[in-house]
Amino acid sequence: MPTIITQPSVTIDTDLLAELETYVSDIGQVVVHGICRGGVEGTMIRIWPTTYLFDHHSDHTSELVYHEKISSFPQWTEIKPNKDFGFTLVFSGLPSSCVIFDLVEVIPQSNGFYIPAIVRNDRDVYYLDFS
Repeated sequence: MPTIITQPSVTIDTDLLAELETYVSDIGQVVVHGICRGGVEGTMIRIWPTTYLFDHHSDHTSELVYHEKISSFPQWTEIKPNKDFGFTLVFSGLPSSCVIFDLVEVIPQSNGFYIPAIVRNDRDVYYLDFS
């Protein structure tokens, strides 16, 4: 199950973390730095354009506006066995009243990305483990 990384730990390769931190947030945008592990056999990932942030306390939906280092549906990105892979997602801004939101990939099949109850921070930059 995906998890929220509240404090990046030593389990994230330092080179990968440094690379992800080069992508900075623009005002009014939410930046999600994702990590996904390839596992023993490796894996394939992709992002659908129907990936959103849903505010828990309003009907606001933030749309995916940009992605870096991850393929968009219908293409796939390969993650090699036992390797960590980093990518970045940029969403339109959340309302100032938002304190908790979900990241949801709304797709017509199972196994879409779903990370619930992300607590908002003052930078709107998040590190999430999608493994």
